Amino acid sequence: MSVCSALLSRRVAGGCSRVVCGVPPPLSHIRLASAAEPGARRTAEEELGEAAGYLPFSGAKIGSFFQERPVLKNPFLEDALLRGYMRRHLPQEAASSDLHAFGERVANEVDVWGRECEVNPPRLVQFDPWGHRVDHIITSPAWKRMKDLSAQEGLVAIGYERSFGEWSRVYQMSKLYIFSPSSGLYTCPLAMTDGAAKVIQSRGVSWPVDEAYSHLTTRQPEHFWTSGQWMTERQGGSDVGSGTETVAVPQDDGSYKLHGFKWFTSATDADMTLTLARVQDRTGATTTGSRGLSLFYAEVSRGEDGRLTGIEVQRLKDKLGTRQMPTAELLLDGLPAHRLSEKGRGVASIANMLTITRIHNSISAAAAMRRVVQLAGDYATRRSAFGKLLKDHPLHIQTLARMEVETRGAFLLVMDVCRLLGREESGMAIRHDADLLRLLTPVAKLYTGKQAVAVVSEGLESFGGQGYIEDTGLPGLLRDAQVLSIWEGTTNVLSLDVLRCVARSSGMVLHAYFTHAKCLLAGASGVSRLAPAVKAVDCALSELEVFVQVAATRAPGYLELAARDLAYSLARIYTGALLIDHACWVGASSSDTYAALRWCEQELCPVATKQARGCYDLSSTSLDVELVYDRPTQG
Repeated sequence: MSVCSALLSRRVAGGCSRVVCGVPPPLSHIRLASAAEPGARRTAEEELGEAAGYLPFSGAKIGSFFQERPVLKNPFLEDALLRGYMRRHLPQEAASSDLHAFGERVANEVDVWGRECEVNPPRLVQFDPWGHRVDHIITSPAWKRMKDLSAQEGLVAIGYERSFGEWSRVYQMSKLYIFSPSSGLYTCPLAMTDGAAKVIQSRGVSWPVDEAYSHLTTRQPEHFWTSGQWMTERQGGSDVGSGTETVAVPQDDGSYKLHGFKWFTSATDADMTLTLARVQDRTGATTTGSRGLSLFYAEVSRGEDGRLTGIEVQRLKDKLGTRQMPTAELLLDGLPAHRLSEKGRGVASIANMLTITRIHNSISAAAAMRRVVQLAGDYATRRSAFGKLLKDHPLHIQTLARMEVETRGAFLLVMDVCRLLGREESGMAIRHDADLLRLLTPVAKLYTGKQAVAVVSEGLESFGGQGYIEDTGLPGLLRDAQVLSIWEGTTNVLSLDVLRCVARSSGMVLHAYFTHAKCLLAGASGVSRLAPAVKAVDCALSELEVFVQVAATRAPGYLELAARDLAYSLARIYTGALLIDHACWVGASSSDTYAALRWCEQELCPVATKQARGCYDLSSTSLDVELVYDRPTQG
């Protein structure tokens, strides 16, 4: 009889042992046979383990299985849609070679920096050891490397060099699309830097901002500046007209000194900022409302005593996400500044800046979706469950495919807005292009912001429990995505902006929208494989036109109730048309066609459906209020 058989027989005869019943003996009783001292008598458990040849958790062992982590590969090479889009619209070798090289750098170098920014967030040192006020915001070395990289790679400069003409913005935003998820949120200060450069350029590059403009748009790291955007005060975010209390006191030399409290200042470690304030007259009076606001430029500097000039940092914000970037409450106490806009034209002067920052926000949203889809797809080739890889489970791959369709739609929508911006900046835009840009900028921002939260959340779920573990880096993707539907206008604020856009243009922006969407469909009229998608988008356009006609006859409050669903409908229909158009070009793949078909399976015009159900009747408002504030009755 073998040793193993003898041991088993002896234990069974003596009663059910812990081994036979499936309960292992305490680890303290298990020793590896190889660790036994020469001549020492081995225990029964050791003899059993030796005979079985398997003691997986003995001693310091923790088991033999370790799940492979998802691998970030070159984001440019892994993105079929991005590469196809560039081949179609910007086939120059210089552009593709640069994106290829930058993708390698992001995957092999920059992504580690981004993680370092996450685990070493900024901190505020208000006083030195001797009690002097210093207000130093300490950021990680990786955050500083991100600034140098941004200059070297031209992440702002490309948009102003315009080496690729009307496609320069598409090229710039393609690099930011690759960079964003690995940037440690450095794309946020870059967005504001780009926005500041745009404002300066649009008003004329002259004193006192000519030097600042050269700093903002340089490729030389030692000269590169970033800009803050200090608009939000205690009373409001988007409602700057009634919420701005900061005053600008005129000085004898024509400059100003700013006094106020800025409640939310992003990228507070910037070199300069643009901000709004109310100019005081000789009696100290100011003009209320938006008409009293002017736009100011200020540099962030320190005096000989090491203190910030005219600024005190009250505290850093403790945020849900975007923790990598310093965001602070600032007391402005005599901050030297120069007025950029005409008096009372501050809000109008930041319109160009909002266009830029909202496009950056949309790019970050699409990039977050692409990153989580890429990682989830890679993980599905490495993780096995229930006897096979995740990629071989039809339901799992269906979920990833749905995420991919959303990501492709977001990418094409945002890139079309970038295309329109490039045409405008290169002087090639016609009225039709300008109207489309004005309408689609808030539409793309609000829709991709909501998409990103949903897709990234779904992406985390595809990793199971690991998607919830902080040191995988995955939860940060979701936390950071949440800001995308909040910064630069929430979904409702932007939906109302869409209505204002329509009203101020007397409906011309909608005319441009319908004209261009139908033009995109016309190119696919003879492509049978896309017929279901073409029919779906065409029907949705007809429904949308009917809605607009009916809404025009209703009370003003009707359109306000419909604003959010209208914006969603504009986004879905136009994105469907873009997917169809992209699936028609000569280099399109079968996946491009399939993505267009899948996108168009959803409800493309929810505003028409809800209109038919009476959802926008003004009587529904009182019912909504009653529902939201319903309270238990007494007794």
